[in-house]
Amino acid sequence: MIIDVGIASQLLTLRDERRGTLMQVSIASARKGVGEQNGSERTPRGWHVVRARIGAGLLPGAVLVSRRPTGEIYTPQLRRDYPGRDWILTRILWLSGLEPGRNRLGQVDTMRRYIYIHGCPDEDPMGIPSSRGCIKMRNSEIIELFDRVPVGTRVHIRAED
Repeated sequence: MIIDVGIASQLLTLRDERRGTLMQVSIASARKGVGEQNGSERTPRGWHVVRARIGAGLLPGAVLVSRRPTGEIYTPQLRRDYPGRDWILTRILWLSGLEPGRNRLGQVDTMRRYIYIHGCPDEDPMGIPSSRGCIKMRNSEIIELFDRVPVGTRVHIRAED
């Protein structure tokens, strides 16, 4: 399987070995666009791999901070109480770059930048760049994707569609 992310279209497509579409959903990538530099808050391009799967069995809306569940379940009131929080919910697919000098090692290392595919609040718009570098998905959709892909699944993030 391959996860294909189109930044221009704001679509994530899960494809099988024959390039058939298994799943296609709207996502939200970085509000600052694409880029690989550490600290840029941009979505990195190129080939990646799912290095870790975090959150198996958590309830939809479970809040994760530093890749650990806080015990909270997201609500709009919680967002009002913590307005500056980067809401990472439900599941995390932690990405690692496969292209040294482009998205791996040094100042362009995707994994060290903590770039994930993850769930977000249901009221967050999809199809509009709005993240801090990660790929955000609806909670029900990240659960479906998480349940379908193992560690080692390749991920291709393309600026052009």
